[in-house]
Amino acid sequence: MTPTATEVHVNTTATHATAQHIGDRSHQCDAAATSSQQGVRAYALLDGIGSTATIREWTRRTARSLARTAAATGDAHTALTRVYDRVAAEPGRDNPFQEPPAACAVVAVPRPDGVLSVAWCGDVRAYLLTGGQLEQLTVDHNRRQVLIDHGRAPGPYDRNLVTSYLGSTETTPGEGERDLIGVALRPLGGRLLLASDGAYEPLEDSARDLSQYLAGAPADAARAFVRAAVAHAPVRADNATVLVADV
Repeated sequence: MTPTATEVHVNTTATHATAQHIGDRSHQCDAAATSSQQGVRAYALLDGIGSTATIREWTRRTARSLARTAAATGDAHTALTRVYDRVAAEPGRDNPFQEPPAACAVVAVPRPDGVLSVAWCGDVRAYLLTGGQLEQLTVDHNRRQVLIDHGRAPGPYDRNLVTSYLGSTETTPGEGERDLIGVALRPLGGRLLLASDGAYEPLEDSARDLSQYLAGAPADAARAFVRAAVAHAPVRADNATVLVADV
């Protein structure tokens, strides 16, 4: 069943939850997944590039694969590197006349050694709320961030031009750009937020404090976040997806 623009889909457990709103898109091409193996749980979120049934199904499969790989390896950077390389090697990726599915991605693993391992490519984000302070763990891989890094003012559409994503065949970053896969390590403890750009951008653009939507049980926080994102979106709302987990 195709969700309507007013529906929020929530999947939840006692310690984590995901919520999605289709916005005004024809298809929900964000995807979130979790996996637990030998006591290690991993969380993944993908933001599909485009809006078709093919992209939707590919993004869902790839999100599950990324979460399973992260739980099996116990490290976010190792897992995302493996999936990035595998997707880049898929047939047709180097054909300029084809446009295979692609997605931005973020994955997080609370490791047994007490470290939260986070890795990403693209402009999906991870945040950690500790002691009432919300820290953005990721740095966007897009044209806007490249210009900011070089002391130049970005234009309104530069944030839509991602410089790293699953499906890219680039193996090294462009001159002066950040690594294709970012990594962040933090001590465990707090509330983790993974968010697609359709979730965080409308609230950020409206000068909202993102932490105000993270109170309560994970399911309540996830639901409140995506509803607020779509409510504050401009003329057309993007897919909005978040994953909230207590780590």
